[in-house]
Amino acid sequence: MATKTRRYSARDVTILVIGLGVAIIVNVGLIWGPTLASIGLSGTSWNGIGPMEWVGGRNYADLVNDYPPFWSAIRNNVLWLGFLGLVATPFGLFCAVLLDRRLKLSRVYQSVLYTPVVLSLAVVGFIAQLVYSSDYGVLNAVTGLKVDWLGDRSINIWVVMVAAAWRHVGYVMIIYLAGLKAVDPALKEAAAIDGANEAQAFFRVVFPTLRPVNVIVLVITVIEALRAFDIVYAINKGRNGLELLSVLVTENIVGEASRIGFGSAIAVILLVITLGFIVVYLSQLFKEDR
Repeated sequence: MATKTRRYSARDVTILVIGLGVAIIVNVGLIWGPTLASIGLSGTSWNGIGPMEWVGGRNYADLVNDYPPFWSAIRNNVLWLGFLGLVATPFGLFCAVLLDRRLKLSRVYQSVLYTPVVLSLAVVGFIAQLVYSSDYGVLNAVTGLKVDWLGDRSINIWVVMVAAAWRHVGYVMIIYLAGLKAVDPALKEAAAIDGANEAQAFFRVVFPTLRPVNVIVLVITVIEALRAFDIVYAINKGRNGLELLSVLVTENIVGEASRIGFGSAIAVILLVITLGFIVVYLSQLFKEDR
């Protein structure tokens, strides 16, 4: 029996072309266009006004050899990624598991934990100043300490990461909570019948079913860690121990120096690091699936 092929009308084709066309144009114009432009500009010496000079890989060599803030920013970004990935994300998962058990006032707890997510990192940075400031900060006032939490290079990156994690935990919690709600209760019941306790049932039965959610959380965590900018810029413009790659990109492209080629080189390195984490993880995930 011959199958009936659906014929699209001219109106359907027009709507499809317009819908896809707009999405493709926006994607190319706002994402891939600037990305490719940054890659090209990273090999130039240009201040945005004068003539553009091709310098090849000189910007990258200068970054590695003659630009000390670069290595400080690399260190801070790695610390940021590790802190969000190893501390904030597991804590968000822990909160999601607790709320999934339908505790009393769980809606209240959920709202309290999610509230920071609606705040931008710039606002979180201003709140961090109110908490950690050595002159008028709440933390010093309550504890009686005289610590310069934001001015001391040895500790300021850690306290700022705690402030950023405050927002990240609520984001991760909501994503995992949605994933846990979709888990078939029969799986938990089967594990209980087989004699598994709650911890065993979670790690051996429930958590493996959250693999798609884990991928989303991983990508979000990597992106959040490497694009962090607002919070440190609001505190001290990303200086004195709070250097990040995103801040260096901004300083060199739109700052007083206006070294667009040099700043683009930093942006390309940030892009490579971001894609590296995501591609390696996804390739391993697809291998396991096959």
